[in-house]
Amino acid sequence: MTTTDPAPPESRVPLPAPPPPRWAVRAAHVAAWSTVPSGVWRVALVLGVPVGVMEREEFLAAFPDNSPLIGLAYVVLIGAVAEAASCLTLGLVRPWGEVVPRWIPFLGGRPVDRRLAVLAASLGALAVTVLWWVLFFGGLLTSPSPDPGISAGEAIFVAAYAPLLLWGPLLAAVTWSYHRRHKTCAKL
Repeated sequence: MTTTDPAPPESRVPLPAPPPPRWAVRAAHVAAWSTVPSGVWRVALVLGVPVGVMEREEFLAAFPDNSPLIGLAYVVLIGAVAEAASCLTLGLVRPWGEVVPRWIPFLGGRPVDRRLAVLAASLGALAVTVLWWVLFFGGLLTSPSPDPGISAGEAIFVAAYAPLLLWGPLLAAVTWSYHRRHKTCAKL
């Protein structure tokens, strides 16, 4: 009877993780889409569409020469960064969250460091939760004079920015699911 020693830790290939639960996949998609309405609202503002809360000229006054081009570039950049960051949530439920896609230079094909992914996603969830909850509710609580009525523009603004309140908690839940799936996988 022959006994073999288990492979040394450095030569072990990580086992594939079980598939993500359906709720985690849905939550990741909702988190990824949560930044879109506010981005559309900002672009509409710069393009001169009446959004009710702020006028285009008031917004553009913050930019040199009241430049609509600089204002548009700013809101498109902010929207692109937010959307790219929120789309990273999908990596926690997709194969590219376990192995870096081959088309990425220098890293393609390598396994994702799962501890680093969980740490980055956890810090991101904490940051966007605090940021959006403080900005959203801080803005509501510090408004100059609460008006019992709400205008159509204010309703549009709230509808555009309220989904951002979901981003952090959903990212945290999907991160927990990712961690749990890979922790189970590591024990096998």
